[in-house]
Amino acid sequence: MSEEDLNLARRLLAGDTESFEQFVESYRKKLFQYTYLMCGHHDDAEEVAQETLIKVFSNLEQLREPERLKSWVFRIAKNECLMKRRRSVFAPQHEISLDAPAPADSEHDSVGRLEIADWSGLPDDAAQRNELRGILRTAILELPPTYRAVVLLRDVEEMSTEETASILDVSADVVKTRLHRARLTLRQKLSERLRPAAEVSA
Repeated sequence: MSEEDLNLARRLLAGDTESFEQFVESYRKKLFQYTYLMCGHHDDAEEVAQETLIKVFSNLEQLREPERLKSWVFRIAKNECLMKRRRSVFAPQHEISLDAPAPADSEHDSVGRLEIADWSGLPDDAAQRNELRGILRTAILELPPTYRAVVLLRDVEEMSTEETASILDVSADVVKTRLHRARLTLRQKLSERLRPAAEVSA
């Protein structure tokens, strides 16, 4: 946790009203990105992000350790996403599973961030980068929620394995396993979708 975030957490716990606005400004975009990719629909994501902020402000006394502010906030967001998903008309009726044994891979214990194939042959311009972000976002949305949550917390929010485990109520080993399988799936999806573009530009 950065010193800036830690100071913000301490001010929030001290009841500094100005820190509330700073908190919203700092976390609003992060929360919406997380809730959108978890919920899969814009309207649901806005509602969940808003409800998360309300619950944060209503339950600040429950935050005992300022350094755990970010993981505490995302834990609330995770629970709100799960509740919203159960009620939402946009929730899919069936989920695919990634629980089949993962192939042997030396990256299993890697703590590095998501690595994807080398697409250096693709045009390096704003339109291409926007397209890549769109493809990545779609690929993440296609992951089962269990794996999507791990990718978002570890690779997008850059939380530690321990923080992610605490938020999701699972062990660190479960986080590592899910992250490994999710990364493999994402790499495969991205490679399949970007290979034709790379071939055209070659």
